[in-house]
Amino acid sequence: MRIVSFNANGVRSAAGKGFFDWFVAQDADVLCLQETKAQEHQVSGPEFLPKGYRAWFKDATTKKGYSGVAIYARREPDEVRSGLGWAPFDDEGRYIEARFGNLSVVSFYIPSGSSGETRQGFKFQVMDWLAPILHHWLHSGRDYVLCGDWNIVRSELDITNWKSNQKNSGCLPGERDWLNGLCAGDEGWVDAYRALNAEGRDYTWWSNRGAARANNVGWRIDYQFVTPSLRDRLRGCSIHPTPRFSDHAPFVVDYAL
Repeated sequence: MRIVSFNANGVRSAAGKGFFDWFVAQDADVLCLQETKAQEHQVSGPEFLPKGYRAWFKDATTKKGYSGVAIYARREPDEVRSGLGWAPFDDEGRYIEARFGNLSVVSFYIPSGSSGETRQGFKFQVMDWLAPILHHWLHSGRDYVLCGDWNIVRSELDITNWKSNQKNSGCLPGERDWLNGLCAGDEGWVDAYRALNAEGRDYTWWSNRGAARANNVGWRIDYQFVTPSLRDRLRGCSIHPTPRFSDHAPFVVDYAL
């Protein structure tokens, strides 16, 4: 089973740059999109829906053209969920889950705090609120793949300028401690990329400022976290910085499922 996670930074923009042509060539089973920046009716045309796939969306209701997540799949899910019960998070279009038997595939878009103290405060609220939900999922007996842009790096391996970003959102010690705590021990969430590349230094996001992408000055903030039950089913992964469809790169993971 091949699962692709991608922050499109506007699905209409990414589609115009050839993203869906690229996606079809990947022969993937599931695509988790974040930051669609569209309402569902705006992306209902054939140019946004590759043949053989169906799509499900959770749009932001707080502000049009903002946030939004989606899941594309070849197989019809048994169930699709798009709310976790807290309106400030749900209404921004940050979660959608497709259930296939005992497997749940989630597209998450965790808030960024880079715009200032108010949004950073909201990000910390989201983290505190999500922790027990993720703990419940981890011990539910279901197999989970949590895809998405989490807007947090885990370690020095995941960012080019480690020291100079210690006070910047996405690399704050409290954020990293929270994310690494989720992945702690043999019974914690498994970072698919890190499980397959223990010392890897690949990035999934680059600032649009300067020549960050050309110089590979990046951050790894897009993940697929899986339950320990799927650890031995990881077969390979790849990050695709080219062609350039967004300020993020698609992240692809293959599973023996």
